Amino acid sequence: MQRRDFLHSLAAVGALSCLPSARALAASPVASAISVEQLPALEGELTLYLGRGEGGLYENVLEAIKKRNPKLNLQIRRGVTAALANTIVAEAKAGVRRADVFWAVDSGAVGLVAEAGLARSLPADLIGQLKPGFRYPQWAPVTGRIRTLPFNTERLTAEQIPDSIMVLPDSNLSVGWAPAYAAFQSFVTAMRLQEGDKATGDWLRAMNKQAKNYAGELGVVMGVERGEVDVGLANHYYTLRLKSGKPDAKVDLAFTKNDAGCLVNAGGVVALSDGDLSINFIRYLLTREVQSYLASEAFEIPLVNGVKPPQGLVPLDTISPPKVDLTQLADLRPTLKLMRSVGVL
Repeated sequence: MQRRDFLHSLAAVGALSCLPSARALAASPVASAISVEQLPALEGELTLYLGRGEGGLYENVLEAIKKRNPKLNLQIRRGVTAALANTIVAEAKAGVRRADVFWAVDSGAVGLVAEAGLARSLPADLIGQLKPGFRYPQWAPVTGRIRTLPFNTERLTAEQIPDSIMVLPDSNLSVGWAPAYAAFQSFVTAMRLQEGDKATGDWLRAMNKQAKNYAGELGVVMGVERGEVDVGLANHYYTLRLKSGKPDAKVDLAFTKNDAGCLVNAGGVVALSDGDLSINFIRYLLTREVQSYLASEAFEIPLVNGVKPPQGLVPLDTISPPKVDLTQLADLRPTLKLMRSVGVL
């Protein structure tokens, strides 16, 4: 969906006075994504803390929501997701509440806020729109992303890629990674939870001998495509975005099985203030229009029922991600300590 079409379809108002109230919506559970046309208008003051990311596409969503809801006074504070999560917790300890909603690009940051007891419980009908496995009582995953091994198709085939992340250091493949990147650190946290600190530390040490550092995971994928390295460690959408603009790009995706190498993580949103407004704002992010836009333009995975996944991605039911409670990825301190101790950071 092109940006102009998306803004037009979401911002078209049309008989808002005839839309159901939030109370009526809560009393009528739904099992799939609903249209923005079924939502009540947003009115009043709302402060959103927004984690930076996705090249401005989240900003397009917010612009469309504001255009559709002219009586919504939306104030946005932008920043690094982890820093905003720490700010929310610090403000609460000081007896201050400035944020009504927190939209994070990483589930660990949402988990940090939820663990601090600052998140509101979400209505059952809202949770029911989400896919099984992504239903949480106090936060809503907005879109998902899979950890993948992008590989250079002129050098390798998918069959030559190890299906276990733990044996990658023994493969003699050159690897690109971005250890300073938040998604990578969440991946290492998942590995720690699954394999333990010792095995994870050993893996990091071994990988560090054969890995090439990049500033971000788009750089990893571009390095793979240029042939600088054989394979990379990156979220799926960087490869799909590169291939959308360069269909003949020499890169494709491989997946490990049942380990942190194919972790399905999510960006998410949490309501922090009382009242209908913060909850109804979250409803907009889960609508068919917003979910379809993020799938088609950001190549992220819709986590509500009834919305098509991004083009070029294998169906979720054909991969084998590990079973990880995403909120357990919140505490990065042991991960950062381990990465520093082995010389990766």
